[in-house]
Amino acid sequence: MTITEPLTGERADLLEALAKQRHFLRHTTRDLTDEQAGLRTTVSELCLGGLIKHVTSMERQWTAFIVDGPSAMGDFTAMTEADVARWADEFKMLPGETLAGVLDAYAEAARRTEELIATLPDLGAAQPLPKAPWFEADTEWSARRVLVHIVAETAQHAGHADIIRESLDGAKSMG
Repeated sequence: MTITEPLTGERADLLEALAKQRHFLRHTTRDLTDEQAGLRTTVSELCLGGLIKHVTSMERQWTAFIVDGPSAMGDFTAMTEADVARWADEFKMLPGETLAGVLDAYAEAARRTEELIATLPDLGAAQPLPKAPWFEADTEWSARRVLVHIVAETAQHAGHADIIRESLDGAKSMG
């Protein structure tokens, strides 16, 4: 479904806040090569391309959760070593991955999120959270709460990306 009417009110505000944080995250990769996007510039395992891959995956999982509930995310308490390894690969640029491809996947995830939020009948509709050590048991999140979480996580990772980029070549997202 394509959005034809401009959004207003709460939905527009939430998506505008998310768009702003997405811009800051994408902006950290301006003028970089694929190799630079995969470089670690701090003691952490994070690189710019990997951060965008992670935020893309996170956004896809959470929007699937809005529609399908906890089954879209799985049981985090039952993760295998292979699951953990796949999750860790989200934070890296793997052989054959390009910055353009990572950014295209992020743009597609953003488009799908915007479409879902524009067409969802009720932002108050809630789902039980999946099993995970970091979630309180028997807790539900509304679509609204999930979208706020996506905004917050995107903002947090945009901050990480800014530090990584500044460590790479001195470029800053702002200032």
